[in-house]
Amino acid sequence: MNLDLSPQDLAFRDEVRAFLDGALTPELRQAGRRATSVFMDKTYSLAWQKILHQRGWVAPAWPVQYGGPGWNEMQRHIFAAECARAGAPSLSPMGLKMVGPVIMGYGTDEQKAYYLPRMLAGEDYWCQGYSEPGAGSDLAALQLRARLDGDCYVLDGSKIWTTHAHWANRMFCLVRTLTEGKPQAGITFLLLEMDTPGISVKPIVTLAGEHEVNQVFFDNVRVPVSGRIGAENAGWTVAKYLLEFERGGGSSAGLKVSYERLKTLAREEAGDGGGALIQDAAFRAKLAAAGVALDAIEMTEHRVLAALASGNNPGPASSMLKTQGTEAMQRLDEIAIEGLAHYAAVEQLEARAPGANTSFIGPEHGLTSMARYMNNRAASIYGGSNEIQRDIMARLVLGL
Repeated sequence: MNLDLSPQDLAFRDEVRAFLDGALTPELRQAGRRATSVFMDKTYSLAWQKILHQRGWVAPAWPVQYGGPGWNEMQRHIFAAECARAGAPSLSPMGLKMVGPVIMGYGTDEQKAYYLPRMLAGEDYWCQGYSEPGAGSDLAALQLRARLDGDCYVLDGSKIWTTHAHWANRMFCLVRTLTEGKPQAGITFLLLEMDTPGISVKPIVTLAGEHEVNQVFFDNVRVPVSGRIGAENAGWTVAKYLLEFERGGGSSAGLKVSYERLKTLAREEAGDGGGALIQDAAFRAKLAAAGVALDAIEMTEHRVLAALASGNNPGPASSMLKTQGTEAMQRLDEIAIEGLAHYAAVEQLEARAPGANTSFIGPEHGLTSMARYMNNRAASIYGGSNEIQRDIMARLVLGL
């Protein structure tokens, strides 16, 4: 695979760099640097999304017919890499990267015309109603009941670990519409409004002290049938399609930025013996192994991007990328904690907020390293646990 940049690619990279240099405010850059998960604070992600939307760059992987920029695989990779290097805030993936492609693939013309432009403009902020207290990696065990009553489904039950449900105005949700037969055959995919009567959101505060996830309760909630994507009881197929987009694409650029920061840390920070960490052979070996893993991830990511560029879903390659990417991210987190030692403080929630003037002794990345470590422990579970991904690869790639 040839990853050398052509003259056209270099010109595009320069265009992206010039745009980022002028469009990213100091506050947005600081918010990007101090993010502790893939989900940015809504204030900053939406502010950045509106800037990208004005430029026409908000959805790099979307087809032109739906508002995408028409970029090829390499252009999308360049854009992601330059955004990561510039410290741009991440955009919420729930709409643009997850339910958006699902609506393109399974939605009606009316649903596409209504939801997709609002998604691009940031008028809707989405959350995902998949996991339940008794249905996580075994998603087919979900029990949120939806019974048909006229032109509405009536929902009763709950969802859990619902990221940014406290900020979202819309949810895409899996519900059970049939209790007999194979569990996967009785699931339906619905779009709903979060201000619908009967919906309540209870916060779940993480070990890092952050409110990112929630439990959502449904009590006699009426959702119009017009919000259904695909046929009734065919939601499992839609859900699997969405998960391939959730798992695949866009990881190596950010990981490589983190890796370069770790190398800088190793050159600058003193180890237990007073010398730079880079002089420690064991620490240097860990860095080298992480770098090799990132090169492999980049190759896999280009395969996924190539599939998306050709109009295909990424298939089992997305499971490979999800597994490699999340485990490499956790490995980098562990190396960062080891390198920072006592500067990897956890009680820094106020200090790491964008614009905060709270003093902190130590390097700036010490503000976020422990919170990232804690948040990213979940990365190998959400989106389908890595054990499940290995089962998928064994079946679809190895034929086991």
